[in-house]
Amino acid sequence: MLTKEQISEWFMQLQENICSALETEDGSGKFVEDNWKREGGGGGRTRIIQNGNVIEKGGVLFSAVHGPIPDFLKKDTIPTTSSQQPTTTFYATGVSIVIHPENPMVPIIHMNVRYFEMDNGVWWFGGGIDLTPHYVIEQDAKFFHSALKNACDKHNENYYAEYKKWADDYFFIKHRNETRGVGGIFFDKLNQKQNLTKEQLFEFVKEVGNTFAPTYTKLMNKNKTLPFSEANKQWQLLRRGRYVEFNLIYDLGTKFGLESNGRVESILMSLPKLAAWEYDYSPANDSLEAQTLNFLKKNISWA
Repeated sequence: MLTKEQISEWFMQLQENICSALETEDGSGKFVEDNWKREGGGGGRTRIIQNGNVIEKGGVLFSAVHGPIPDFLKKDTIPTTSSQQPTTTFYATGVSIVIHPENPMVPIIHMNVRYFEMDNGVWWFGGGIDLTPHYVIEQDAKFFHSALKNACDKHNENYYAEYKKWADDYFFIKHRNETRGVGGIFFDKLNQKQNLTKEQLFEFVKEVGNTFAPTYTKLMNKNKTLPFSEANKQWQLLRRGRYVEFNLIYDLGTKFGLESNGRVESILMSLPKLAAWEYDYSPANDSLEAQTLNFLKKNISWA
């Protein structure tokens, strides 16, 4: 029987593999490790890379935390009419990644793969990967989505369409009426209701995790030497501002981390080093910036 400890061990190794691949492709940046303990139980190791050849700021976070269930989760976990003892403790483990590149022609990327269980026997997996280009390059978006579709198809040919739609809906900045980027896949609360064992679902999560490094390092390599102007950098800062808005207003992982008394520095490692907001900014018609905004919509077929 697959245990939470085995799942955590695999996530720790995934962190190792991804950090190694990113350092190799960056060429100069090195991850600095920060081991931490959570007051309520458990802890993790946050690895941060800054001021590299390609990566301006990035984080690869592993955590395995446990303790009393936060109040905001109790409505989903404690049965309202049951003779069972209500659940009181949780265990959550996973890997979270956000990379903010220096060159605005290299996209931002995010991945999270996670496992959650409670002492009443309830458990589930969640995760996903999404891409946020400062400038949408159609070839790159198609390559990225094709890699995700290939990973999904190895396990279920329905996964990609279902989880792409989920990502389109989840990574949507409602107050801006635009998607955060070109999307990807997103899934949550995968459990025995899918008529699959924990082991089978974990194999899918592992597939997603292992797709990250070869996919993103190829995009880094392709775009890291492209020329850019100061105007491109200013646009990059504005797009990072949108990224910040989503993460602080809508992101469930940020909410869970903060409301479960997680470590603030690690939770907010997803934020860029620099970002900007300009009042009522509108790009020139037919500019590359305007073209990018036209791609920030749901239901675009990329793969």
